Amino acid sequence: MFWVLFLLVAWAGVLTSCTLLIRAAAHAAEPPAGAAAHHHDVLNLYEAAYLAGGPARVADLTLLSMHRQRRLLLAHTGWATVVDPVGRDAHERSVLGAFGPDGQSPVPELRSTVAADEAVRALAERLGEAGLALPADTLLGVGNGVRAVRAATLLVLAMAAAALAAPAEGSTTTIVLAWFALPLMLSAGCLAIARFEAHPYSRWASPAGQRLLHTLERERGAGEPLTAVAVRGVRAVPDPGLRAALGCGNRGWIPRQRGH
Repeated sequence: MFWVLFLLVAWAGVLTSCTLLIRAAAHAAEPPAGAAAHHHDVLNLYEAAYLAGGPARVADLTLLSMHRQRRLLLAHTGWATVVDPVGRDAHERSVLGAFGPDGQSPVPELRSTVAADEAVRALAERLGEAGLALPADTLLGVGNGVRAVRAATLLVLAMAAAALAAPAEGSTTTIVLAWFALPLMLSAGCLAIARFEAHPYSRWASPAGQRLLHTLERERGAGEPLTAVAVRGVRAVPDPGLRAALGCGNRGWIPRQRGH
């Protein structure tokens, strides 16, 4: 019965990690302490983009919006060119400020710069204060919980292999595997529930933010391209060339020297 020790180690790892994930998920579901009431019942597109896809989604939305207004050109090769150098809000000004003196930039470089800009950080803080976005420490806690459960799943498999290799007097292989199947099902179930609960918004949005996103998508998502991009991402863009520029800009372009 030496294999029982391996089973106990597997159970300890699964119970500890699942408890960590459950606590993190419960904390994410709670409204932030002192959260202010949101100033309106609907989201603007920048807010929706952040709650649905984070800083990168805000950058994609800004680039697409400027392209649709013909103030920025996005090429399928993955390069962006300035047409109108005047930004109409903080996010557009962050886009224009990311260009070099020649008014051109590769889209991946542009997106990463815009996503890290102060305008996006201010947007995140405002949504967090309103109780619509999950705080950074909550996001980190949920991510750590998921990674811990995944590690525990691997631990169960390793302990099961070790148990099968150890002498098992009075126990058949079927019995040993059946006992290890229990912690394996628990860890797999926790991961499945976490994935279901996180789809599609909760990595960034609080429960209140998710409700506003659902409302926005139900009322306007099907008819407005920018709303569809804010909620569902670049895959909602119907033009394949534009999708290539926004979603696949890191392929097909060759870095070149500024000014050439």
